[in-house]
Amino acid sequence: MSADEAILTANRARPIRPGRTLRVVAIGGGTGLSTLLRGLKHYVAPPAGASTLAASASEGQNSTRWLISDLAAIVTVTDDGGSSGRLREDLNILPPGDVRNCMVALSEDEHLLSQLFQYRFDSGEGLVGHSFGNLFVAALSGITGDFKQAVQMSSQILAARGHIYPATNTNVALAARMDDGSLVHGETNITASKHRIAQLMLEPATVEPLPETLEAIAQADLITIGPGSLYTSLITNLLVRGIPEALAAAKGTCVYVCNLMTQANESLGLSASQHIERIHAHTGKPIFDYALINTSPVSDALRARYAAEGAEPIEADLKRIEALGVRPVTGNFVSEGNVLRHDYDRVAEALLRIGFQGKGKRVPSRWRKLFRRSTG
Repeated sequence: MSADEAILTANRARPIRPGRTLRVVAIGGGTGLSTLLRGLKHYVAPPAGASTLAASASEGQNSTRWLISDLAAIVTVTDDGGSSGRLREDLNILPPGDVRNCMVALSEDEHLLSQLFQYRFDSGEGLVGHSFGNLFVAALSGITGDFKQAVQMSSQILAARGHIYPATNTNVALAARMDDGSLVHGETNITASKHRIAQLMLEPATVEPLPETLEAIAQADLITIGPGSLYTSLITNLLVRGIPEALAAAKGTCVYVCNLMTQANESLGLSASQHIERIHAHTGKPIFDYALINTSPVSDALRARYAAEGAEPIEADLKRIEALGVRPVTGNFVSEGNVLRHDYDRVAEALLRIGFQGKGKRVPSRWRKLFRRSTG
């Protein structure tokens, strides 16, 4: 066990700062955001009225660890593939897939309703490929006439430990200018393209965020962006009018959670600092205070599997990150299985310590191993 791991393990049983809590906003989409939320939710008290055995057990074990007073997820809504894409085309609603995954991630995993929301039909004309959760959100959208309200009601049913806001309530699509000058429309077509993305755009170009989104960012102590597909899960949220300005003006600490591997059609060959540069190029101004970066090696077996797609571990070019005015926080944040994922418990604990540290504050001596500033 490394020094970082020993520090984190030793402190899992006690609060970081008794009597003080954080307001946290997590921005992204896809598997990356839902994975992050699974770690953060354990520091949020169950909602009033939650009565599942899992919630009761969690409350009994962790009542001194409710370190997050408010957790909000801001989720991309540009997916046009799979079940979400079909519902979007048939019913003219926002794609529910990423939102559904976040709702399930914030719920009690052992709860039958969570499993129900993730159930995907494998037979039945017109049903094959659809998840129950997507259909449920679509039905509520039809009843209420408002996607945002449907998401809120679904979250209440799942006893989610946080708020989920679509980046915009407007039915918006993606377009991308590729490195060969061509213009590609639609997220599915963009990710399938063999060319690199030079610039990402929304169609329509000007869409409004939810007021709740801007308020959450303004009040947040800690804001995270990532992990997730650089363009189609992260930057797409930052193209919504008002969100980049809110992030630039935010008083809270903003952290980029770097991906573990590069990704075909999005970030092949890009280092960690280049990911940050691409984001800043689209926001028009720097927004990050910290970058959480994995420096633990990936097994040869998984490296070989990802190499078949041209993907490789993201280079942690720490000096270049520091030159951007962003402080790198390094460590072992890898969880290996059939695929590579972030270890959401380690990531959540590291993020909370950054949040409690705040901007420019001296790091307590017992955390210097975790918050060390790399010298290369």
